[in-house]
This record gives sequence, structure tokens and C-alpha cells, in this order.
Amino acid sequence: MSRMLTFAAASAFTLALGASPVLAQDFRALARQDLQKMHDELAANHPAPAVPGAASQAFRSWLDAGLQEALGMVGQVNSGDSHAYLLRYYAGGFRDSNIRVDPTFEGMGPYFGISWPGFTTGWRNGRYVVTYVKPGTRGTPRVGDAVVECNLTPIEEFARDKLDRWEGNLETEAGRVTTAPYLMWNRNNPFASGVPSVCSFQSGRGRPRDIQIRPVPVTAGDLEAAYRATVYMPPATPLAIETVNGRPWVHVHSFADSADWRAFNDAVEAQAATLQGPQGFVLDLRAARGSGENSSTARGYGLANRIWTPEFTVSRQPAAGDITYRATQGNRDWYAAALGRMEADPYFVQESMAVIEQTREIVTAFDAAIAAGQPTFTLAGRPAVPDTGAANPVQGPVIVLVDAGCSGGCLDTLDLLSKLPNVRIVGSTTATDSIFVEPTVLRLPSNYSDLSYGHKAWTSRPRANNQPYTPEAGLTYTGDPADENAVRAWVATLFQ
Repeated sequence: MSRMLTFAAASAFTLALGASPVLAQDFRALARQDLQKMHDELAANHPAPAVPGAASQAFRSWLDAGLQEALGMVGQVNSGDSHAYLLRYYAGGFRDSNIRVDPTFEGMGPYFGISWPGFTTGWRNGRYVVTYVKPGTRGTPRVGDAVVECNLTPIEEFARDKLDRWEGNLETEAGRVTTAPYLMWNRNNPFASGVPSVCSFQSGRGRPRDIQIRPVPVTAGDLEAAYRATVYMPPATPLAIETVNGRPWVHVHSFADSADWRAFNDAVEAQAATLQGPQGFVLDLRAARGSGENSSTARGYGLANRIWTPEFTVSRQPAAGDITYRATQGNRDWYAAALGRMEADPYFVQESMAVIEQTREIVTAFDAAIAAGQPTFTLAGRPAVPDTGAANPVQGPVIVLVDAGCSGGCLDTLDLLSKLPNVRIVGSTTATDSIFVEPTVLRLPSNYSDLSYGHKAWTSRPRANNQPYTPEAGLTYTGDPADENAVRAWVATLFQ
């Protein structure tokens, strides 16, 4: 996740240091090499070892123990997919969404599987519930049935063994939501079970009944249809403005650089007067994930400034407070490289010169701390700005729609939007992020994966470590998240 905490984030920069791939077919050796590199890189440069407090405890307790646990499973690595799974398991054990491993090859997407039972499950109100049955499939539970156990194992234990850390973080609501469809699938993970053989399902308050589960072949489109029927997935065009029920509906389903931000920002500016009108508007941030070479946070703040004007938002932007940096050469090199990329981007220079100036100051502070032999240094972030007295240009109510896919810069954007008048955050619980922010991206020795981790500590962040945004009870959507007509009808009631 890309964030600069004063106003925006700098560019993510991939370091390919020490990349010397071994023979590509020896996946066990590749996994062993990559796991050790992950450990060594995090031990050397991640801020947690040098920052006291509860947020660092999970990192410190898992760094060595998790490595040994993962190395103990290397013997089962026999493919690119299993290599990716084991590295993901080690990264997931830190319980920090900003520590992750992404394959560099096109591998398992959200719709990948080698077999399934012809139905899928979702996370609904604290239970795994059948959400989709492929038409024509026989001998399956019914949509709405809750899973009680599988293979004689209580479903909570079964789900943790199969999904936790392999597919996502089951300690979070968002992790439950996004991984639930995989509960019954075989995702070609040799470290976890595939399609279960028998599961017990409960209809309403009735007595649970056992059903034999029979794997069926995957045909084109099966798993995508099942996943899309369970979890909201963004449209092909992630940035757009349309009119829904007589109001503007602003779609922001990605913070990635690859989205067409220039055209979108032009459209927002052209329709600013309408967005500021008394009818109000919807800002849809569902599935708004993604980072890029420049700031995902700057994207969100730039959108807010185009609608509310910088004069109005400046006094409501969260104060960054103190930022702690671990003074290592690796972290210093990241900032120097990021600075060069920012200075070479004319659009970023135009939009975020303050970020560039601050980055120059950070590089200078790194040099001073390293020269003095200091393990860390702390800089004050952007302070709170007194209210300028500017009038709110937005006359109507604003509904900000979120879900489990809102992560990274989306959360930072909510830190601002939640402080604006007449704004309500609605939908379902968002993802979480740690206080260790702004990514270093490192190519691992195999060349098959990239490690990403937050390289500075926002120790004074008002939003606590791993704390999501959870809409209030009356603003929580409890219907089918994949039923777009139902979602829009529900949102319309919030304007009444």
C-alpha cells in the first residue's frame, strides 16, 4: 500500500538486489532461498524490530518461528503454485496486510481452482453459508444453508486449516469475506485439503444433515460465476461517474496507477457543480484496492479536493504526527530511488510538489542518522491545520459505500472523508492495515515472487493498528453484496 503520511505517498520502487535465480525447476530450493531472503530482508529493514509496542509483537514473535515452520514444509513444494502458497503463508503469519508476497508470473487469480463441488460458500453474519449452486448440479445443499462441519471437523477449525494465511487473514472480517468462496474448492494447495468428502449443513434452525461432497470438473466460467455471485467484484472500468436514482454515483474501485486517473479527474472537475448540489451523491469505494508508482492516498485526497476544494479539506485532513524510520542503507536507498522517480514524473511534480520536498528532507535525515550510527530517527509529519473558515461547498448528503475490498489508500481516504460534514460511511467492514506503511518492493532470488513490506512506522496514527472501518448498525448492508440492484435500492433509502 502506498502512502506518504503527510499528504500522500511516494512511488513504490522495486529493488532487485541480490537476485540470482537458481535452477527454475528445483522449487524446493527456490522456496528455501526465497523464505530465507524474506526473513533476512525483514529483519534488516522492517521498522518493527526497532519500534516498541504491541504492533511490533506479532512481527517479532513470527519472524524466526514462522521461518522455521515454513522451512519445515518445503519438502511439499513441487510447483510454482505451491512455492507461491508457502511464501504467502510465511508473509501471512505476520498478521500485517502490508507484508505480502505477489507472484511475478500469471498464476492463481481469484477464480482459480482445479476442482470444486458445484457450489460455493460465502461469509454471512458470522457463518459460512452456501451462496451459489451451479444450475443442474445434483446432491448439493441449498442456497442459504450454513456449513456446520466438514470431514468431521468443526467448520471454524476446518476453515482455519484450509484458508488462514494460505488465502487470507481469518483474524479479520475482510479476510473471512474474500476467502470464503474457497472453503469447498481445490485450489491446488498441497499444504491444505482440497474438496472435502462430507460436510454437515443446517437449514434455518433445522437439524444439521450430512451431505457427501463429490468433486466435479471445472469448466470455463464456473468459478468466476460462483465467486462473483458471492463477493462483490468491480467493473472493468474502475473509475467512472454515472447517474443513479437521480444522483451522481462516483465509482472509485481502484487506486492503481493503471486506472485512467487523468480522464476521471477531468470528469470530476467538469461535474463538480453537480456533485456539490443539494441532491447529494454516492462515492462508491467497494473493492478500492491497488497501489502504484505514485500515491494511492494522493489519488483519494486529490478526488476529495476536487469535490470539496482544498480550502475546505485542509483543516480536516488528519494530522500525521510522528513517523519513525529505521535508519538502514536499504531504506535510505528506497527513498533516494523513489525521489528520482517522483522528480521524473511531470504529472506528479505538478500535483504533489510538497511530497517531493518532504522526500528530499527524509533522504537528508537518513544520511545524518546513518552517519551518526542511530538505529532510528523520528520526524514530525504534517501537523493539524486550523480551520480556515471556508464554507462547505457540498450542499447535500454524501454516502460513501465500502466493503471488504477497501484497503490501503482507500482506508487513508476514509480517514479524511469521515471527518467531512454530512458524510456517512455505509456498507460492510473494510480491510485493515498496520501502522507499518509505505511499501518497499523486493524481487526475491527466484525471480518468481516480489516481497512487499511497510518500511516506516506511523506510531501516532489516530486509527489503531489493524483497525478497519465498520459502518454503524443502521448503515450496514446485510443483503447480497453481489446483487447490484439490491445494493442500489438500499443506498437510495439512505437519502430519504
